[in-house]
Amino acid sequence: MPGRITVQKLISLVGTDRCPMIVDVRRSAVFQVASTRIAGAVWRNHMDPQDGLMHLYPRGPLVVYCVHGHNVSEIAAAKLAAAGVEAAVLEGGIEAWIAAGGPVVSRAARDVEPGLPVPSLWVTRERPKIDRIACPWLVRRFFDPFAIFHFVDAVWVKDVAAEMGAIPFDIDDVHYSHQGEQCTFDTMLSEFGLIDPALLRIAQIVRAADTARLDLAPQAAGLLALSLGLSATEGDDLKQLDKGMVIYDALYGWCRHGVGETHNRSVAG
Repeated sequence: MPGRITVQKLISLVGTDRCPMIVDVRRSAVFQVASTRIAGAVWRNHMDPQDGLMHLYPRGPLVVYCVHGHNVSEIAAAKLAAAGVEAAVLEGGIEAWIAAGGPVVSRAARDVEPGLPVPSLWVTRERPKIDRIACPWLVRRFFDPFAIFHFVDAVWVKDVAAEMGAIPFDIDDVHYSHQGEQCTFDTMLSEFGLIDPALLRIAQIVRAADTARLDLAPQAAGLLALSLGLSATEGDDLKQLDKGMVIYDALYGWCRHGVGETHNRSVAG
C-alpha cells in the first residue's frame, strides 16, 4: 500500500473483507467531542497508534486518519512504519471523507463505544439463522471489526450478557432487537447512524427473510434458503458465522455493484 490513499479508494473497500484496518488518530480532545467516525474505524492515540493493535490485527496494512490528513496522521503513520507496520494516510482526513459521502457511524450508539482498546462483546441466542448472522456481519464490517460474539441458550442470554458486560441482541425486551415491523438489523442500522443505500437494500432483504414477508424483496427467498441450509449443515455457531460473513459480503457487493446486472445466456437449439 502506498503512503497515501484517496477517499474514493477507501470508500470502495469499506464493508468488504479487503478493507484495511482503519485507525482514527484524531487527538483525544477532538475525538471525545466528535459525533461520528469513519465506519469500521478504531481509535488510537496518534503518539502511540500501535497500542493493542498488533495483538488484535497483526497482519496490516493500516490506514490512519485525522481531521484533515495533516501532521497528526503523518506522526501516526511514521510511528507505525518505525514499528514495521505498513500504513497509509487518508488524504484529506475525515473532513474529506464526509464531504465525499463516505459512510460514518455515530459515536452515540447505545451501550457501546467501539474503537477503543477492548473489543465490544455481544451475546445472542444459539443456532442463528438470518438476523443473528446479518447483525454480526454489520457490526464487524462497519462498527467494530474486533467485535466478539457469543451464542448461548436463549434462556440465559441476558444473564450471560450481564455477567460478561456484553450487549444482548435479537431477544425480547432488549434494545438491539425487533421494533415493530423492523428487525434487529434495522435497529442496528438506525442506532449506528449508518446511511448507505446498499445497506438499506440489505435491510429490506433481511427483514423480508427474517419475518416471513418474502414479498418485500425478491432476493429474500434466496437468502432464507441459504441461511436455513447453512444452519442445517453447520453445527458450530461460530463457524456458521464465519461462513455467513461470506454470504453477506456477496450480498453487499451485489447491492453496491450488481443490482442492474442480468444474465440470460441463450442455448442454441
